[in-house]
Amino acid sequence: MVDLEAQQLQASVQAFVRTFGLLVTKQTPCGQPVSPSYAHALMLLLERESSGRTTSQSELAAQLGLDKSSITRLCARLEADQRVTQQSPESDRRSRLLELTTRGRKLATQVQSTSRERFRRVLEAVPPKKRRGLLASLSVLTDAVATLKGGDS
Repeated sequence: MVDLEAQQLQASVQAFVRTFGLLVTKQTPCGQPVSPSYAHALMLLLERESSGRTTSQSELAAQLGLDKSSITRLCARLEADQRVTQQSPESDRRSRLLELTTRGRKLATQVQSTSRERFRRVLEAVPPKKRRGLLASLSVLTDAVATLKGGDS
């Protein structure tokens, strides 16, 4: 029974990933002309900035679930595009603190807005009586995946 349910979960998640547009690497599912990881980095930096927190490369890597080399490349791309600045604090020269530039903040706000609008439209397509259950199920699924820490794929 568990194998059948695992197959159903696999098929459902894969269908969602494809249908939502998560396999497109040159733009976000909401149509922004940046990769999903680039967009998520901008949104996370904006969120942390709005709550008065700074973010290091390692914190961003942990939040995005990316390894060190991937986050280094992503941050270099963000910096080359003048979306972030990177600085090493005096207390830890190995650390790299990230800060959105005005240009980065503008794009992050735009990405956040179009993403939120897309999710609003998706949620409107879900029958109202099923919305609460959907959100609870996604939370349970996210927690289950987090406990595995990327062990299986």
